[in-house]
Amino acid sequence: MDTNDQSEIDRMIEERFSSLRADGDWNPNLQRGLALLRQKRAATKGRRRKWALAATGAVAACLPIMAFPVTRTLAARCVSACVLETAAVRELLLGKASSASPNTTYVKLGNRSMAPDFMLNDASGKPLKLSSFRGKVVLLNFWATWCAPCKQEIPWFVEFQQSHRQDGFAVLGVSMDEDGWHAVKPYIEAERVNYPVMIGNDEVAGLFGGLDSIPLTLIIDRHGRIAAIHAGLCRKDEYASDINAVLNER
Repeated sequence: MDTNDQSEIDRMIEERFSSLRADGDWNPNLQRGLALLRQKRAATKGRRRKWALAATGAVAACLPIMAFPVTRTLAARCVSACVLETAAVRELLLGKASSASPNTTYVKLGNRSMAPDFMLNDASGKPLKLSSFRGKVVLLNFWATWCAPCKQEIPWFVEFQQSHRQDGFAVLGVSMDEDGWHAVKPYIEAERVNYPVMIGNDEVAGLFGGLDSIPLTLIIDRHGRIAAIHAGLCRKDEYASDINAVLNER
């Protein structure tokens, strides 16, 4: 507390005590009264400090939540931030642990595993099966409308779909929005998404390690094998490099 404020408070207290008339043998002890008041004020200040420290601790505790995988519900309600993929997801998709960079993994031809197959309906209600795109290079993106990095990447995917349309390339989007088409349809219409989008479910999420971390984007080669994994927000040139590399494979 400021010294001037302290002095002013002490002066006001002294004036207040001075205005009191002694009753019987009672005689106000100003010094004792001031000491008790300061002690109480210090205790209050201590409690406020504890609350401040507790609040700081709570914020600090939330930082790992923003930096590591979280549930979709928690992310939708608490933060519009997306997270990096864990090593466990890479191990599940690649069949072995990867020592590559935390965001992007390019898988050599001899080390690729098949992408889990699934079937979901697109915005028009048409069923789409991942394996039906065999023969094309597929960019499979798991995303949500509440995910800010996802929304940053989607215009890139729209551009890739347009520029590589004649190269045997296709983009597929799987939204993990819990509000389903109610949230997704207005978004894809507003953003003029030019590739099929589907609504994911727990069964599909389970095929890809639970999808607690999004965005998660896979580049799948013409044989249906996982050729590259992009987790979290990656650079546009990283996507372009992997897409071109897989398209040029023969």
